[in-house]
Amino acid sequence: MSGETRVLVLGASGRVGRLLRRAWFLAPPPAIRPIYQSRQPGSGPDVVWRPGAPMDDLPPTEAILALWGVTSGDDLTQNAALAREAARIASHIGARRVLHLSSAAVYGPGCDGAHEEDAPRPTTPYGRAKVAMEREVATLNGGSAHTCLRLGNVVGADSLTAALDGTVPARIDRFPTGAGPLRSYIAPGALARVLAGLLRLDAGSLPPVLNIAAPEPVRMEDLLRAAGRPFDWQPAPPGAAERATLSTDRLATLLRGALPRSTAAEMITDWREVRPR
Repeated sequence: MSGETRVLVLGASGRVGRLLRRAWFLAPPPAIRPIYQSRQPGSGPDVVWRPGAPMDDLPPTEAILALWGVTSGDDLTQNAALAREAARIASHIGARRVLHLSSAAVYGPGCDGAHEEDAPRPTTPYGRAKVAMEREVATLNGGSAHTCLRLGNVVGADSLTAALDGTVPARIDRFPTGAGPLRSYIAPGALARVLAGLLRLDAGSLPPVLNIAAPEPVRMEDLLRAAGRPFDWQPAPPGAAERATLSTDRLATLLRGALPRSTAAEMITDWREVRPR
């Protein structure tokens, strides 16, 4: 892809969006010009806009990165509606591709090296809502290419964040192996580089779904140790999954080996450099 790619980032004031904005501010991605959307003017977006509002003020861009979504509560069906809205925006502003933020939760607990071709088996309302969103995306047609990004845990944007910040005490499930949960994570700076790399590819070169994570999973207790945070062990409850990991082979092939391998300590360093002060 030649020249500058303008990218409309929907949901830029969310947890992942704030980290991404900071990462791209500190290290501007070559050939990418992000334009950030938020519903609230106080969050410093380039564009203040709400779903359902007239689109006349939305700028033309080559791509859309749809980070928005509902993660909890009674309105999880809005995830599919927001995917349709992103497609409608793309048609209006002429974007050739849309990257929709999905989740590793579509695979369900206990997945180990889950591949994009594996059948989704969600067990939580959030996971089922993301599967419904992906199915909605699969029905979209028109002039845009659509890809659902099945994102693993993001350091600084998941359930461990408050413990990493030191604002709450940490308790980690201990499994019969003596270890805690093993999860596919990615640090925010690495995520920013991965997304920029995908956005620089030709619009039609991405698959319908794509796992996003660092190549090697990490233990949650290792992230806390790397951050210098104390924690207490608790017995893993019945049904808890020690492993929930993703295959990133397809992502590595697309990025031609540029997917960084990150230890827990490297992820914490990345997060501390990127997190808003």
